[in-house]
Amino acid sequence: MGHSLELNTPFATVGAYLAEPAGQPKGGLVVIQEIFGVNTHIRNVADRYAGAGYTAIAPAFFDPIEFGVELGYDEPGFARGRELVAKLGLDRAVEIVAAAAKAVATAGKTGTVGYCWGGTVALLAAQRLGLPSVSYYGARNAPFLDQPAKAPVMFHFGEKDPSIPPEVVAQHREKLPQMEVYTYPASHAFNRDVDPKAYHAASAQKAWERTLAFFDKHLAPT
Repeated sequence: MGHSLELNTPFATVGAYLAEPAGQPKGGLVVIQEIFGVNTHIRNVADRYAGAGYTAIAPAFFDPIEFGVELGYDEPGFARGRELVAKLGLDRAVEIVAAAAKAVATAGKTGTVGYCWGGTVALLAAQRLGLPSVSYYGARNAPFLDQPAKAPVMFHFGEKDPSIPPEVVAQHREKLPQMEVYTYPASHAFNRDVDPKAYHAASAQKAWERTLAFFDKHLAPT
């Protein structure tokens, strides 16, 4: 369904995977990866949003450091992913989101959806860029919860996620009471359907339904 293109950012040319819907798009979506790059799973996620009517673009955030990164869900993959996100930094990540959003602007209103590390980038996109965003299990969100959001945000968390304890989830509700915060009987990365250790089908499906309703409300033409 999708194809590759290049994005121009202030500091580097960044590749991206673009998936387009069959008909008139409801809007644009920037799909923000986990720490594993734009791998098969992330491309499939973008394809699924395109199937739901959105022009979905998944930037390869690590391209400024190492081109074409696709990591596995093993210890070497986790270690390399953590190294790459530390080198990239969140400020450059937000600039890449801005470039990706510009690339799909002809689709209509644009939002973001991010997973894990990408969940925190999605929160920052709402705060800094004014893009309606859905944040899945953003374990790095807490330091940014006191910053005002310029657009609505929806949060999804697993109740069994060891990296995001209940008190941190509670902080989202306390500090951003106008935003939707949902929890599920699952662990971290419950949407990652290629990883049987993490995936929780019922939670992923419910979060998907809520996410589409959010984007249909905030992006799709009335």
